[in-house]
Amino acid sequence: MNAVTQIFALVAALVHLWAGTMESFLFHLPAVRKMFTGTTNNPPELRLWTFCQGFYNYGLGAGPIAGVILYHSGHAAAGHALVIYACVVMAVSGLILFIADRTLWRGALGQGVPPLIALVAAVFTT
Repeated sequence: MNAVTQIFALVAALVHLWAGTMESFLFHLPAVRKMFTGTTNNPPELRLWTFCQGFYNYGLGAGPIAGVILYHSGHAAAGHALVIYACVVMAVSGLILFIADRTLWRGALGQGVPPLIALVAAVFTT
């Protein structure tokens, strides 16, 4: 696994860990709600959804980190597979976010571009 793939996979992981923190622990702040939803409204059912969504992002962000650690600890095939899988899920999720609500294009770019760069680097430099 080349350095570009690893760097952009880790950037993608950090984006997801950041989003997880915003959704799970800081969503009570009006500025965070506005950034993620476009409104400062905070109905109880939205809070429960974002709390769970944040932990989904934590889990997804852990994938590339664990993959890079595995890769460098003598488990190259498993690490590579984990990084590729997580990056595919992240890139597709970014595309789905954009398709679902085009006003969230900035979030879709943040979610989808770093893992897409990692995937392209993995394919074209192998």
